[in-house]
Amino acid sequence: MTKPIIRELRCAVYTRKGGKLYRYYVSQTVLKHGAGSCPVGRVPAGEIEAAVIDQLRAVFRQPEIVAGTWKAARSQDGEITEADARDALTCLDPIWDELFPAEQARIVPLLVKRVDIGTEGLNVRLRVDGLGGLAREMLAVDIEAAA
Repeated sequence: MTKPIIRELRCAVYTRKGGKLYRYYVSQTVLKHGAGSCPVGRVPAGEIEAAVIDQLRAVFRQPEIVAGTWKAARSQDGEITEADARDALTCLDPIWDELFPAEQARIVPLLVKRVDIGTEGLNVRLRVDGLGGLAREMLAVDIEAAA
């Protein structure tokens, strides 16, 4: 889901054990120079993806993100209010788990500019303009549903 935006890592490694598929993001350094050449090495894909989504959910509630999303959306549609942007972002959280994986994979790169992974943790960099675009999409869906 997040593979296009995770810097220096690729979801190129997977294994099967007991009929289950295990996916990993692997450092480019490890792929080029072997295991032990990078302190991050291999990271379970599911854990990284869940951490990114958890951070997005927390971000959706932050006032500065609501304000930035509103400003970005307002530049394209002057009728959008800050309350509209807040409502659209609030709606994202409960419906995320209902989305098909392909739709989640389409949305994440709209919201996330880059994910950096290091020995000290995970750093998710967002696209404020992506939040505005997603808020506009959600407002359009709300307006269609109300009509």
